[in-house]
Amino acid sequence: MTTARVRGIYTTAITQLLAANGLEVVQASDPIRDRFDERTFATAPADVTIETTRDRQGVELSGAPEAVETVADELATLAIDAFRWESDVPRGAVFDAEVLEAGGGGGATVDLGDGHRGYLHYDDVDGYVDEGNRYRVQVTEPVPPWTDDDPRVAPTLEVQGGLCTLSRDRTGVSAALRSEKADELVGMTDLLSVDVPEDWGVRWQHAAADADLEAMGTALEDAADRALTLEDALADAPDEPEAPARLAVPRATTWSWFGRETRFALDEVRRKVETTMAGHHRTKAADRAASAAVDFAEAVCESPGSDDGSDGDGFPFAAVSRQFGPTAGDRIEIGHGKPDGRLITLGRGEVTSWNGDGKVTLERSMRGGGSYDALGVSKESGDVAVTKFREGRWWYPTTYKDERGTAKGTYVNVCTPVELFPDAARYVDLYVDVIRTPDGAVEIVDADELEAAVDDGRVSEELAEKAMTVAEAVERALSK
Repeated sequence: MTTARVRGIYTTAITQLLAANGLEVVQASDPIRDRFDERTFATAPADVTIETTRDRQGVELSGAPEAVETVADELATLAIDAFRWESDVPRGAVFDAEVLEAGGGGGATVDLGDGHRGYLHYDDVDGYVDEGNRYRVQVTEPVPPWTDDDPRVAPTLEVQGGLCTLSRDRTGVSAALRSEKADELVGMTDLLSVDVPEDWGVRWQHAAADADLEAMGTALEDAADRALTLEDALADAPDEPEAPARLAVPRATTWSWFGRETRFALDEVRRKVETTMAGHHRTKAADRAASAAVDFAEAVCESPGSDDGSDGDGFPFAAVSRQFGPTAGDRIEIGHGKPDGRLITLGRGEVTSWNGDGKVTLERSMRGGGSYDALGVSKESGDVAVTKFREGRWWYPTTYKDERGTAKGTYVNVCTPVELFPDAARYVDLYVDVIRTPDGAVEIVDADELEAAVDDGRVSEELAEKAMTVAEAVERALSK
């Protein structure tokens, strides 16, 4: 069975199309796994890689020639205005090249022979690049025929596979990840009974983090076989680069261009899987910002309505925050409004957890000095404040922890319904709060300040009553 790795704005539709025609999609992204929740996607080597072109007009198909042909045939049948072209300068091809133009800019134009040109980036070359210099290069980034760009080439030899890459420019085993998983992948390589060709280094890619030992072994064996095949293809080549010429073409690249009717046909395929607006792919092909707008509109259309964590108001928090923020990794401030119109910033923190139902966890590092209001606990350097917001809720808790993670107390602020904007959490403080001290005691505090605000006309009686009702409910919950 032909296996394919798919990325870009056409991924959902192409995944559905290939699956319906008996082909297997592997190394699926997290959004695809979520959309096809009843289907299992293997973490295995791909026979063909399908990537959306930079201008979003179509896709690049690169891989084993037969696999590329099979997928290209499927795409060509989508509609009358689907076109395809085979590349004479495919990904992974090796050429002897001669520099035609060098000087300004970031790279040089090189002659690849037979009328083909390439772009050699200066950063990829050791030493000064001058007109007439010759290099043995490999195509690292092919370009579609409908652009004026030259394919990017580099003086390297690599075999790319999605799970791992073999390179003549590396030694030993490494991983592209920065975590304990990287060390695990490197260590597991010793358990694989695969002989890596001499002078080739192994680098595990991010997709390998989800692979089991069997999949890693298959991927490494496939890459090793391809490296040997490439070496055989270059066995008769001279030791030093000679006149521009193509030396080896281990893989094929075909370009599929989609016209308007083809994009609408892809919409129909995608609609079998996911909410898809009319003109989904036509709009996405226009611009990156337009693509983001499509994602937002469709997320709103499929919003679950009142069951979205916003007290039944139907606000599609997941769609809005996923598109504009805040989500995990963002930094936002706490905008603590006062009924007299003032805004006090309680600091900025990192969103460490995000949930589509409106929940966001924010962590802030605290400075030493003084004490935490009402808790009577000293504030020390190394303390962390963990605040949990939920869009639309009339209160939020902050738990203060020392550097060892031991809780120093919890402070629950009662406020107007929280709004989580891309750069800040906003609300108006209603004075009354609920605390839980380290010994477990629970108490409502500052109720007198709320009463004074009512007497001064800063808070209405109706709003004050709501605040006290919320505070009493929180007190009961914390006392259980």
